[in-house]
Amino acid sequence: MPGWIPDTSRLRDTRWRLSGKHVLVLVAILTIGLAWAGCSMLRSRPEPIPDARPSTTLTTGTPVTTPTTTPRPTTALVVHVAGKVHRPGLIRAQSGARVADVLTLAGGPLRGVDLSALNLARQVTDGEQIIVGQPPTSAAPPDNPTPTPAGPISLNTATAPQLDALPGVGPVLAQRILDYRTQNGPFTTVDQLQEVPGVGPKKFDSLKPHVRL
Repeated sequence: MPGWIPDTSRLRDTRWRLSGKHVLVLVAILTIGLAWAGCSMLRSRPEPIPDARPSTTLTTGTPVTTPTTTPRPTTALVVHVAGKVHRPGLIRAQSGARVADVLTLAGGPLRGVDLSALNLARQVTDGEQIIVGQPPTSAAPPDNPTPTPAGPISLNTATAPQLDALPGVGPVLAQRILDYRTQNGPFTTVDQLQEVPGVGPKKFDSLKPHVRL
């Protein structure tokens, strides 16, 4: 009977003896299995859902202030408008206003009024007067005008007003001529007038036709 019982130890050694090809096949199978398991795990992971709430970012530092512009105060001008306008009187205008602007504020000129004597583009000043439709008045002559000598006057008998009336001679030079005559006596020649302080060659040439001895 002992010859019919197989040797189990020999069978065990024979069953677990693997060749090199078998080992390679097992390694390939294990590698494929691990790769498939890894892919399955990655696919089964839930994808993150993005947060739709708006994010608030806190900033620190000095707050930025927006500069505010202050309007410049406008200066009012007072102008007296007289003459041929619809509303003569005191007119208030803004600084930089021109004559045309002031006439508009006064209601405008009357129909047919000639404005050629006015410079409509001129800027007005505070306190001035604008006369519309009237010619400018000329300066009044002095109350006591100095008479102009009709002919040559005598250097030895002329008075201060007569000398003052000569061209280019004022009251100061007229008094110098009288003082020279008092200190040196009567003039003996007209050329002697050049010895008076203030009478140069040019002034003497302008006075010579108007004086005599």
